[in-house]
Amino acid sequence: MNSPRLLKDRIFSLLMQGLTIASCLVLVLIFICLLVKSSPLLISKPLGELLFSTNFRPLKGEFGFLAFIIGTLLVTGIALIIAVPLSLLAAVFLSEYTSGFILKAMKSLIDVLSGIPSVIYGLWGILVIVPLIKETIWLLFRKSVSGYSILAGGIVLSLMIIPVILHVSIEVLQYVSRDLREAALSLGATKWETIKHVVLRKGSPGIIAGIVLGLSRAFGETMAVMMVCGNVARIPGSLLDPGYPLPALIANNYGEMLSVPLYDSALLFAAFILFLIVVVFNIISRVILLKVERSIQ
Repeated sequence: MNSPRLLKDRIFSLLMQGLTIASCLVLVLIFICLLVKSSPLLISKPLGELLFSTNFRPLKGEFGFLAFIIGTLLVTGIALIIAVPLSLLAAVFLSEYTSGFILKAMKSLIDVLSGIPSVIYGLWGILVIVPLIKETIWLLFRKSVSGYSILAGGIVLSLMIIPVILHVSIEVLQYVSRDLREAALSLGATKWETIKHVVLRKGSPGIIAGIVLGLSRAFGETMAVMMVCGNVARIPGSLLDPGYPLPALIANNYGEMLSVPLYDSALLFAAFILFLIVVVFNIISRVILLKVERSIQ
C-alpha cells in the first residue's frame, strides 16, 4: 500500500541527488574550461610574472595582473566595510524595534533596490558620487582629483550589496525563537543585551551566510564598478586614485583586439583569477561559519 509513496520518495531523492551532482559538475566544468583557455598564456609566461607584475601591455606581450587583482580586492573591501555595519544595524532596528507595517514596507523597498539594474547604480555614481568626491576633496585639501576612483567604486558597490545582506539578516533575526528573547529578559537582561548576546549570537551563522552572498556579488559586479572606478591599469596609491578591477578589464576588452597574440587567453586568465578569488573567499567564509556554529552549540 505504501509502495507508490516509497517509489515517489525514491524518485525525488534520486532527482535531488542528480541536481546536486550537476551543480557541482558545472563548477568543475567552469574551472576546467577557464584553465584550458588560459593555458596558452600559462605555458608561455611564468606564473609569478602574471600574478606579481604590474606591466600590462598586450601589444608588447606583457601581461601583469597585479594592479587588477589589487583593484578588485580594494573595491570589494571598501564595499564590505561600508555595507556590513550598515546592513547589520538596519536589520537589528527593523526586526527588533519597528512595527509590522514599517517592516513590511521596508522589505518591499529592499526588494526594489535588489532589482535595480547595475547600470542605474553606475549612472547614479557618475552623477552623484564622483562629483561629490571631487568637490569634497577640493574643498578640504585643495587637491584636484577626478572623482573616478577606488573609493567611488566601493561606495557604489556597497549600495548594491546592502539590500542582499540586509534582506538575509532581517529574515535570520526574525526566525530566532521568541522564547530565547523572553528567557533572557526574564533573567534581567535589557532589550539591547538580549539582542547582543542572544539574538545576534544565535543568528550569526545566517548573517555570515548573507555577508558571503553580498561578497560573491561584490566580486563579480562589472558595469557599475567599470563606470566609476576610472579604469587605469596601475596600483592605486590611495583610495582617491583610479583603479581597474578584473571584471571591468574583461568587460571592457573582451571582443576587442583579440587578434593580438595571447590577448584572448590573458582575458580568460583574468576570469580564472576572479573565479579562484571567489572560490577561496567562499571557502574561508564557510570555515568561519562552521567555527561559529560549533561555538554556539
